[in-house]
Amino acid sequence: MNVSEVNLVLHGALSLSAWVAGLFFLRFWASSRDRLFLYFCVAFWLLGLNWLGVALIPWVPETRHQVFVVRLLAFVLIIVGVVEKNRRARNDATAAKTQDKTGAP
Repeated sequence: MNVSEVNLVLHGALSLSAWVAGLFFLRFWASSRDRLFLYFCVAFWLLGLNWLGVALIPWVPETRHQVFVVRLLAFVLIIVGVVEKNRRARNDATAAKTQDKTGAP
């Protein structure tokens, strides 16, 4: 087995593991309906697509924009999900404090 065949197998394994991680996050989202898990699910599926593209597109260095844009989008989705989750938590805490002060149920 030469180096390119080993790289192909490893990229396939990375792609598969990213898709499996996305399935786990999809299951967590289905049980909790927390959007953070949905963001992570889509991000991991995009990362799997990225690794599949790296494996199948011949002689494309990872610094080329075709491959980099998919990975960038995945990381942007993770950042957006975390920021949204923190904002929702802060808004929920503020609403709870306001409710406690007014005594409303």
